[in-house]
Amino acid sequence: MTGAAGTVRRRTVWFWVFVGPFALGLALFTYVPLLWSLALSFFDARNTVTPTDFVGLDNYVHVLGDDAFTDSLWTFLVFTAFIVPATYVLSLALALMVNRVRWARAFFRSVFFLPVACSYVVAALIWKMSLFNGVRFGLANTVLGWFGADPVAWLSTTDPPWYWLVIVTLRLWLQAGFYMILFLAGLQRIDPVLYEAAAVDGARPGRQVLRHITLPQLRATSVAVVLLLVVNAFQAFDEFYNLLSDARSYPPYARPPLVYLYYTALGQGQNLGVGSAGAVVLALVVAVVTVGQARWFRLGAKEARA
Repeated sequence: MTGAAGTVRRRTVWFWVFVGPFALGLALFTYVPLLWSLALSFFDARNTVTPTDFVGLDNYVHVLGDDAFTDSLWTFLVFTAFIVPATYVLSLALALMVNRVRWARAFFRSVFFLPVACSYVVAALIWKMSLFNGVRFGLANTVLGWFGADPVAWLSTTDPPWYWLVIVTLRLWLQAGFYMILFLAGLQRIDPVLYEAAAVDGARPGRQVLRHITLPQLRATSVAVVLLLVVNAFQAFDEFYNLLSDARSYPPYARPPLVYLYYTALGQGQNLGVGSAGAVVLALVVAVVTVGQARWFRLGAKEARA
């Protein structure tokens, strides 16, 4: 018993030696700020993180009644409507293509995944200063000039809203490779016997096999990809801020929730109370949307037995 107890004690000590620093960092830099932000949302916290004036739900009433905040939620919905299906289709197409490659598969997988390692800030500056730069310059306007078309002010034209093309293509380039890897993992788990049986039954390779075998077998992966895409869309900040802001300010259009919270909490007024209330509301919206999607896709539900 003494030897067994000593072994358990040593394992416990070594467990906390390895896990303790990470648990402490998680508590200090994640959970404590979250709880403090929740507390600030009930106080009048202007230019201070140690407020004393308790205001109850006034900050929540203010943020929910602010047109700028509700407009930021609509911006998120538009961004999600663009980026989720576009990323899903592109990453799945890349995965199907790479999975069918007979040679240099690792090379193509690495090439498509490489943009994931790029900084969002650096990529946004490349898109803004090289590809979609101003009216007279930039690769996009150069290509338009070859066909005799007039140059476009991509980031300042609101009718039509060409800035969405810049933002969506940037996010597509940055994240498609990551979701391609997820789909590749799902494709490699599909039993080849299913494709052989489909060929014997006369199924045409291509659309029929994709619809009746590949996509159903990728259901779990597809659900995970869609959930991650929606959550990541809520967290959009770097590309919006670095593409659309300038030395003067941020334009009134295409302002996602995190940009609104940034200017509310760290702008001239530094209203940390209202900013914290907006962050709590945004977190609740993310939680509701995520749980709703999980319920819609029946994530975790047991399959009915025949």
